[in-house]
This record gives sequence, structure tokens and C-alpha cells, in this order.
Amino acid sequence: MRYRASTAQADADRQARRPKPARLATNLPLRREVQARLTHNHSPEQIAARLREDFPDDPEMWVSHETIYQALYVQGRGALKRELVKHLRTGRALRTPRRQGQQRQPRIKDMVNISQRPAEVEDRAVPGDWEGDLILGSTASGSAIGTLVERRTGFVLLLHLRGDHTASTVAEAMVTSISQLPDQLRRTLTWDQGIEMAHHVQIAEATGLDIYFCDPHSPWQRGSNENTNGLLRQYFPKGTDLSRWGPGYLDTVAAELNNRPRKRLAWRTPAETLEKLLSDQSNPPGVATTA
Repeated sequence: MRYRASTAQADADRQARRPKPARLATNLPLRREVQARLTHNHSPEQIAARLREDFPDDPEMWVSHETIYQALYVQGRGALKRELVKHLRTGRALRTPRRQGQQRQPRIKDMVNISQRPAEVEDRAVPGDWEGDLILGSTASGSAIGTLVERRTGFVLLLHLRGDHTASTVAEAMVTSISQLPDQLRRTLTWDQGIEMAHHVQIAEATGLDIYFCDPHSPWQRGSNENTNGLLRQYFPKGTDLSRWGPGYLDTVAAELNNRPRKRLAWRTPAETLEKLLSDQSNPPGVATTA
């Protein structure tokens, strides 16, 4: 049989047009691993990165985050169960395009990006570095609760926001709460780019905090806060009016979380860990104390 270039090219073109089997459709162990992690609310990007860490010598267990999204959303490539989309952060049944980065205009003036945050904050070596966010109530109520989590210990503060979550309301509640902390617990605060932090300069001046802002769509840059907000939904379900809960109840919830043993703290509680750290700072080794 003679080789004909035109025939070979036509065959190649047909192969290129033929849809390739979806990776997650043909690799059952990989599909099960991805589905299990989605049910634990891991994002596709987190899953893709961790699979390379957990299976470093098995490329068959690697997959890109875009492939995971296609398996969930794209018709004809739906190797994953469609109901798993509820475990994505947006929970959308359809995927919506994002604007390009250069089209996004900063909504907050004079922001300092997280890339400029001191490296020692990442190490969690000392207390006093906080992550913050809002958990939102029902759209009709316009309610919200401010959440602050200390990175070293996981200690939680909840901000009661009266009536709304405008920049002025958030600033007032934050200054009131942070001002009650000792100076050594007022180092930094990391927040997302929500407009509720438009008064960050005034907050920094009143509290002594250095305030940094995460990159857009990067909740993992406030991982401690994201995890805590998930725990708080046990007390404050989505779609409810959060204004019904007064500051006394918020303090009760915060105390319950702060007295819950944590594995990463060797089963100490955040409250115990923070108290010990502050005590050690007040009485460093080799310094005699007077009775």
C-alpha cells in the first residue's frame, strides 16, 4: 500500500476532530479521588496541587484544575457527578466567565497587597496577626457578622454589625474590638478586597494594625479565616437574618470555638494557647520575677 501525503493528512485531521476521552472518565481511581476531595469542599485548584504532592511518582493521578472544571460543567465531558458543583465555593450550576485581570479596577484606595506582608507572618511564629472577613446573611436582611481569626492560635473574635455592613459600620466595630486587645496582639490584619474595608486607613491609625489585602479570588490567602467561617455556619446558617443575633450571643459562639481543642495545637484550645503565649512573652526565660 503506497503512502499518500494527502490521505495521511486527512486521517490526521479526522483524528484531531474526534473528541478525546475525558481523563476523569477513563481513570477510575483518579475520578474517585477527585470526587472525594470535592465532597470535602476542596477547590479544583487545591485538588490539582495536592494530587501532585500526594502522588509524586504517579502522573496518572495528576489532573489540572481546568480539567476538573470541564468534567463538572462542560457538556459531553461530565465525568464527575453534576451535583458536586454545590461543593465549589460559588455553588453555581453554570460556570460564568471572569473579567481579565487588567479590566479589574481596585475598589479600595491605597491598598497594600499581601505580597508586601512580612514573611514572618506566614510562619505563624508569634501571635498578633489576624485574618478577617464577613459572613453574610440573607440578601433581604442585608445583615452580616464580622469575623477575625488570629493566625498563630486560631483565636476568634466576632464583630456585631448593627443594621448593615457598610465601611463605616465595619470600621467602628473593628476599632472597638481590636482596641480591647493588648498591644502585642495588634500586629497585622489580612482581608480580601471587599468594599467594606474602604476605611482601612482609619482602622490602621486607630488600632495600630498594618493592614494587607489579598489578591482577587484567592480565599486560600486567608485560609484560617475561611476554615473558621465554615465552622461558624453551624451557628449562623446561610440565607438567614444574622441581625437577630446580638453581641452577647456572638461572644458565646466565639467562646465556644475558642475553647474547642484543636489537633494542630496538640489538642490545646485556642484560648489556652493564646494565654500561654502571652504569658511567655511577659516572662521570658532567664528574667526573674518579683513576688
